[in-house]
Amino acid sequence: MSTLTFGVRDSTTMLRRQLLHMRRYPSMTLMLVAIPVVFLLLFVYVFGGTLGAGLGGAGFGGRVGGRAEYVNYVTPGILLLTVASGVTSTAVSVAMDMTEGIIARFRTMAIFRPSVLTGHVLGSMIQTMLSLAAVLAVALLVGFRPDATAVEWVAAAGVLAMMSFAMIWLAVVCGLVTRSVETASNLPMPLFLLPFLGSGFVPTESMPTALRWFAEYQPFTPVIETVRGLLLGTGIGHHAVLAVAWSAGITVVCYGWAKKLYNRDRTT
Repeated sequence: MSTLTFGVRDSTTMLRRQLLHMRRYPSMTLMLVAIPVVFLLLFVYVFGGTLGAGLGGAGFGGRVGGRAEYVNYVTPGILLLTVASGVTSTAVSVAMDMTEGIIARFRTMAIFRPSVLTGHVLGSMIQTMLSLAAVLAVALLVGFRPDATAVEWVAAAGVLAMMSFAMIWLAVVCGLVTRSVETASNLPMPLFLLPFLGSGFVPTESMPTALRWFAEYQPFTPVIETVRGLLLGTGIGHHAVLAVAWSAGITVVCYGWAKKLYNRDRTT
């Protein structure tokens, strides 16, 4: 059996293991959907009238005024909030494997070593993309009206998938670098704030100078603006390049870091 065939077989087995965990413990997936949906409903129905009026009649999605305009504006930010929410579950899942002894058992078996992390990453990607689809469906129900073509929808999905892949590798690092499940669940929490400290909920132009500079150049803002541009026809400018650069950079750095952490000798 070739190394490639060996790796694909074991990675598929580990992916099936993660999917079984998702099926047996659906509460985690439900939470990944519930948290962004709660924020979506809160901002649209409680704050949407005021915040939408504050957009200055920009006409996102061809709709001008109040709540109808704001739901179009905020949905890309909510989608990135969904991506950020998934980081914690992945970090906890990896930390559980590393602290409960299963990895030590795997290392005594004739399996493709990277397949364990591959299973976590692929399983988390499936979970995140399903969560994004569910949140998007709710957004459409409450008034989100994109005018994207089929090609633009595919491009927007690709951008979200790139950032999701990057965040999942970051989550793997969080799970590997910690010594307890509790720490792993808390370590990714600052990522949850990034959509709020970007252009996800209000335009960066409304922020103080220092915060505006951070908001414009942090990783999530270019992704939000790219998705918003693809789905609603707003200007994208240099944001698409920045979105790809951030996603690729985070993925490469975190993949290398995760590989180093996973291959080290752990002492517990």
